[in-house]
Amino acid sequence: MQGRRRLFMLLTGLIVLCVLVLGAGLGLLVWAETHPAPVGEDSQAIVVLGAQVYADGSLSPQLELRMEAALSEYRRMPRRIICCGGQGEKEPAPEGDVMKAWLIQRGVPETDVFSENTSENTTQNLRYAAQFLPDGEKRITVITSDYHLPRALQMARDEGYRADGVGSPCKPEYWVKNHLRETFAWGKYLLSRLGIMDYQ
Repeated sequence: MQGRRRLFMLLTGLIVLCVLVLGAGLGLLVWAETHPAPVGEDSQAIVVLGAQVYADGSLSPQLELRMEAALSEYRRMPRRIICCGGQGEKEPAPEGDVMKAWLIQRGVPETDVFSENTSENTTQNLRYAAQFLPDGEKRITVITSDYHLPRALQMARDEGYRADGVGSPCKPEYWVKNHLRETFAWGKYLLSRLGIMDYQ
């Protein structure tokens, strides 16, 4: 009986600890996404991270919000835009190509838009985007969803960029799901920095 009580107390303690760690991580994430550094006037390019394209070729709500943020940032300060994302299993074309076409349709000159259309994750988005920058330039503005922006900026710095960013809003009905998933993604990222696990 005493052994069962100790086991119960141990499990309860572990659950409470996990909840506290998760809560702290979520709180830090929300603080970071709501306190972004201002975009610098020396930014050389806008790098838009991809998201799902539907089978009919239309943009998912998350990707459309990112593209609207990218278009707004471009109009504020025109510079090259690099659209990142390969082709998923059920996508009719690479995300980067669809994103590029979306911007051109809205008046962005084709000479200012580049499609990085082979990447499969955020690390590759950022790494492969470098080929579209002028030689030696590593000063970018990252556009992605607000909950994803803090980690994307840290990953950009890992790739040697000097980066700031703009986060597009998260739809309210997906807020909890996306923020919890991102909190766990941060945990995986931090464990990878300690060499405990691989990370992409």
